[in-house]
Order: sequence, then C-alpha cells, then structure tokens
Amino acid sequence: MYISRIALDTFRSWNHIICDFKPGINVIYGNNGLGKTNIVEALEVTGTGISHRTSSTLPLIKKGYEKSIIRINTINNEINYKKDETNTDLNNISSLESNLDKTTYEIDLYLKGSNRAHINSGKALYVKDIIGLLPIVSFTPRDQFLIIGDPNVRRTFIDQAGSLLVPNYVQILQEFKHISKQRAALLKNIRDYSYKNQTVSLSGLEIWTGKFIESGINLTKARQETVQIINKYFKNIIKSFTNEENTGIIYVPSFEEVLFEKNSEENVENKNELFSKISEHFQRIYEGELARGCNLIGPHRDDIDFVINNISAKDFASNGESWTIAIASKMALCKALEEKNNNKPIVILDDVFAQLDENRRIRILNFALNQGQVFITTSSLSDIPNKEYIKKTNLINIGELLEKNNEINNFSEEHNNILLDVIEQRKNKQEEK
Repeated sequence: MYISRIALDTFRSWNHIICDFKPGINVIYGNNGLGKTNIVEALEVTGTGISHRTSSTLPLIKKGYEKSIIRINTINNEINYKKDETNTDLNNISSLESNLDKTTYEIDLYLKGSNRAHINSGKALYVKDIIGLLPIVSFTPRDQFLIIGDPNVRRTFIDQAGSLLVPNYVQILQEFKHISKQRAALLKNIRDYSYKNQTVSLSGLEIWTGKFIESGINLTKARQETVQIINKYFKNIIKSFTNEENTGIIYVPSFEEVLFEKNSEENVENKNELFSKISEHFQRIYEGELARGCNLIGPHRDDIDFVINNISAKDFASNGESWTIAIASKMALCKALEEKNNNKPIVILDDVFAQLDENRRIRILNFALNQGQVFITTSSLSDIPNKEYIKKTNLINIGELLEKNNEINNFSEEHNNILLDVIEQRKNKQEEK
C-alpha cells in the first residue's frame, strides 16, 4: 500500500492543497515557512490520530475557520515494486494504478464538536476507528527531546506507538483524558467553593476518583504493553549503534503498583487489591489536590527512561547521543509495526537531515529506504546524502505546489514574500538559460 494523493482544506497554513505522491521516495523541498511540515503532519494525524507538534487538534484548523478536512488516497498495489530498481519509471506508475484497490480516508476536524472520519465517503466514524490503518512513523527534529526533554514528549511517543500497536489503545487513552478533565474541573470547583466558605458535596469527587483510577489502570497496562513491544527491538538496534550492553526502555508509571500486579486479569480479588492500593494514595494527597485544584497523580504524569549500560541516558547523553537513541527508538517502532502488520510502515523524515551529521544522515536514510513509502521534507536537497538516489525520487517543489494550487493569496504577508522570492529566483534562472 502507498499514499497516492493528499488533499487539505483549511489545514494549518493551507487554504486548499492537492499533492500527488508516488511509491518509494517522495521529497518535498523548498524554503522554510511554506507548509512542507504541515503536509506530512496531516499524514501523521491520519495514521496515528496524534500530531507530534500539538496535543490538541484545534491548532490544526486554519485561523478564522471552524473546520479542517484531510483526505488521503491510498493504493493497495499488488505489484512487487522495488525502490532500488533503476529501470522503474516513476512517471509511468500511474498507468498501473487502474487495476489496483483504492481507498480514501477522510478526517474532519471541528473547532466545536467531535471530530469525525470516513472511509470511501461512507458513514461517519470516530477518528479512533481508522487509527492504525495507515501505519506511519515520523522522524522529526523534536525527536532529540525524546531523551532530555519534557516527559510530555515521551508520553506522546508512547501514545502514538500504542495507537498503532495495541488494540483499543486510542479508546483507552481518550476515556482517561475525558475522566481526568472532569475530575480536575470538579477539584477546581470544590477549591473555589471552599475559598468562598461555601459547603459542597464530595460524593461526586468520590465517583470520579473511582473512574479515574479504573481508567488510569487500563491506560497504564496499555502503555506497559507498548513499551514491552518496542523494547524488544530497541535493545538490538541500539546495541548495533553503540556496542553497549544492558540497554533498554523502562516504563515509569505514576500507578507503579500496576507493574507488580499478578498475571491474572480475570482474578477479581487481585483487581480489587490493586484498586485499593492506588486509592490509598488519593486519600493521602486529598488535601493537596483540593488546594491545587488538579490531579496530582495518574498516567498524565507517566514517563519512560532510556537506559544505556545500566545508566539513564538523561544523565549523560550529548546532543549526538540523544539523536542516536531517539532514532533507534523510532526504528524499533518501525520493526514492531512490520511484524504486527506483515508489511513495512510508511516513514516520514521531516526536516531531520539538517539536524544530523553525515554518518547519522546515511544511517537513517538507508533504514528508510528499506521501509515502505517514504516522505522527506527539506529546505535544501544538498542536505540529503546519496545524491544519486535523489534522481530516482519523486521531487515536489513546495513553491511550485503553492502556485499550482493558487495558494499565494491565502497566506500572510510574510509567507507571500517568501513565495514571491522563490518565484522570482526561478524566473531569473530560466532567463539565464
């Protein structure tokens, strides 16, 4: 399967855009600030339901609009297409598409109300219903913060991976987020009432705390399973990079009691015991939660730790070492997806070559070339190693794409100036010829 086309309406900076892709490598290049990342971000959202750039879908909707639409066409090709065959003509591949199965995925993002999804213009679905149908893994400049950055970056990585690897993960995550939000709002209301010396019933808090614990346990178990799957591949990959022993990814949950639960899912006694142990924590922090008006413990505080030679990478990793570990973790996710789906995943390399030294550029490119379809964004083609291979890729000039889709009048003055410069430079080159 490969993605043959994407169409965006009022998504991020784009008013409307249609972009066609080919099997193999697709390189979107051109000046920064023109929307290259926005295109591959839409692919990422369709595949995982989550963007690495934001925890909410609201920023994805163009300012001034109430709705954004992502449409992606895929082709389930039965052809044994090999990216390294020099006699393959990418420009003629469209002639082979008429006999292949085609699918259109659509995601409708709303400023107000629930987001929806459609397959082949069918009935409205929840977005979670199509997550994982497009197995996509993104490598981005933010990956370096996976090691030394905020825990939220690492939670996003696990949640994206879990949505692709673990059944019902998205539903479990969404349920916890909803309950967490409701409980936090109730805590804030109780705090505000206490400031006014007004009495308020705490029975509602007890109910929401029970739901919070139950949904939190479910999410903790799902994250634990996700980390275990990725870790199986991560150990071998990072060892091939560093030759270090005793490596791995360690899950550090807020509800750590889940890690020590006996392996008997249906044992009611064990479940009740686990619930009671976690409930005791909430009894101890009750006053603190009321004072702050927020949830002090729970999966929203989870973290993961990358360990090399029994030492946390956060304690020693340089910028280069952080990149190596981050790349290895994404490669591990690709391997896990390949085993799960019996098919190679789609890989996005979003402006990563400018961040890496030559050795890491070559390593990540060679890995990507052995995956499924690949999308690369870059401001300069010179940042991509293996220049000979560029000649055999589908090159997409972002400036020409903007002109083709008549986007120049829909951008801010700053974007227009960048685009006009690109157009002027190209005209000058043509005149010189």
